[in-house]
Amino acid sequence: MLNPMLPLKDFYPYIRCSLCNGFFVDATTITECLHTFCKSCIVKYFLYSNRCPNCAIVVHQTQPLYNIRPDRQLQDIVFKMVPHLEEEERTRMCEFYTQRGLAVPKPVSPMIPAKPQKSRRDLLRQSVFTVPPELDVSLLLEFVGAQEGIGSYKPLDRKYVRVSGEATIRHVELFIRRKMELTQSCQVDVVCGERLLERRQSLRELRHAAGPNALQDGLLVLHFGLVVPS
Repeated sequence: MLNPMLPLKDFYPYIRCSLCNGFFVDATTITECLHTFCKSCIVKYFLYSNRCPNCAIVVHQTQPLYNIRPDRQLQDIVFKMVPHLEEEERTRMCEFYTQRGLAVPKPVSPMIPAKPQKSRRDLLRQSVFTVPPELDVSLLLEFVGAQEGIGSYKPLDRKYVRVSGEATIRHVELFIRRKMELTQSCQVDVVCGERLLERRQSLRELRHAAGPNALQDGLLVLHFGLVVPS
């Protein structure tokens, strides 16, 4: 048999954004779960949530936009499958910038010479050790146990966390609750050194106040336990 012709609607689950229900425009994929959306749709969505709209996985605790990447290959497929979509989007973009008196961005030319490829070692160094400056506090969360009477809970499998110094102990508690799937009947006490921490205290303030004695290899060490509320 010759190659069969399939209707376009059979491909809708793979080429349409679940947020706007339209064909992908600037297809953008979440690196944590590989679900794809229009760029403008997912950026707007992340203003109010840090979870994937499709599977509800936590994309990033504080900055979910760090974990999205353009999917140019998928976008090329969509433009080839949907007639006139690329031309219509280009026209809308030109009208948008013209109405606001802005310069229209030039399309990416396929004739631009490719940059020399970096070695695998350079790519690894850049991807692993380049950390956004906003995430300026590294935490080591040590679980010290649960009081008798605490129900079931999941182990904390991610005790090394890098967060913004503006985050508070309350944010740390919420992170622990979510990862360990704790109920509201369980209280989380967070301790640094010998001091029980207040929820409203920021991590940057705590790091300065605690001094080098609270650090272990550059990590701010926080011990936490699960107790029954008094």
